[in-house]
Amino acid sequence: MNKLTKIGVSALCGSLATMSAVNAGTMDVTGSSTLTWLAGNEGVTGNPLGMDTGLSFIGSGELDNGSTFGVTITNTDKSVFSAGNINIDTPSFGSFKMSFIEGGNGIGGYDDNVPTAWEETWGAGVTVGANMAKGVGSSSSIMWTLPTLPVLGATVKVAYAPRNDGTSPTDKAGGGAGTSIGSGTDIVLDISPELAGGAFNLFGGYSITADVVTGDHAGSNTAEKSDREEATAGVILTIGPVKAGFQRTAEFSGTRTPGSTDYYANTMWGVSFNVNDNLSLSYGDFKSDKGYHGKSVSDSNNAVWNTARDMDFLSANSWQLAYTMGGASIKVAQSEVDNSAYVSGTGSDFEATVVSLGLAF
Repeated sequence: MNKLTKIGVSALCGSLATMSAVNAGTMDVTGSSTLTWLAGNEGVTGNPLGMDTGLSFIGSGELDNGSTFGVTITNTDKSVFSAGNINIDTPSFGSFKMSFIEGGNGIGGYDDNVPTAWEETWGAGVTVGANMAKGVGSSSSIMWTLPTLPVLGATVKVAYAPRNDGTSPTDKAGGGAGTSIGSGTDIVLDISPELAGGAFNLFGGYSITADVVTGDHAGSNTAEKSDREEATAGVILTIGPVKAGFQRTAEFSGTRTPGSTDYYANTMWGVSFNVNDNLSLSYGDFKSDKGYHGKSVSDSNNAVWNTARDMDFLSANSWQLAYTMGGASIKVAQSEVDNSAYVSGTGSDFEATVVSLGLAF
């Protein structure tokens, strides 16, 4: 682990520049490299050998009142920044997290929390193409985590994105110009009772994203949108070396146009077993339904409503193994998916085995 000393530049009377060391914080650098081999029937006809490298820059410091602050910038796979977070932890008012570039604020940090030995069932070597409930997690957002309640071990998190449009603007910039997507607000309740000794975890969350298009959606205009709603709920049990989890998520698009997507509903469960401190095994199952608006009918007030929903689905499962040896790890996933991206037929059912060698430094 390397530490970099921050250097500050200050101006005196507008003409004198000096270099001074700032001792308020430190910056640590960690990294990793992963080599994978993909084998299966997912249309892989080229080179199955892949590699990923990453660096994380983690800064931290402390203020005079006891509050601590930190910044995390994650640089993955050929210099693509995948996450950037700024954290402030206070002694009495909880913590604040400003998240940029897929930071996982709100219910985005709970899109799939069932236990695995390696990756989520839908991210272990096959192209699943499922829609996940992310809330404000994919946009630049701010989250407040209230102090944990004693005994109950209950934590409340509230996240807000001024525009939940999936963008992460840089400083002094904006994003999503002209979009009809408005602000997004998430609230999450996470409970791990102290009396249970960490053996029981219950969580749930709700997200709403406002639509800035005006109107009450009456009459014949079915192209207008309403607020998008998302929700998640799950439970994880730990019994000795065994963890078992079950979770449901849902997303309602708010659209009313016939034939458009009305909702996504995901069901996932998984079981993991820690054989020892180095070896773990898991099995996970994931299913997703995609519902559409069907035909349109008019009521006595000439308001148009959509009924008779149609539905597509996809499913995936994954067996996984992970073995660690200090800073090195070997991981294997055997995964299958049916109806990838909610499309049935030839070319939509995959099976693949991924072997990974990871090095952390």
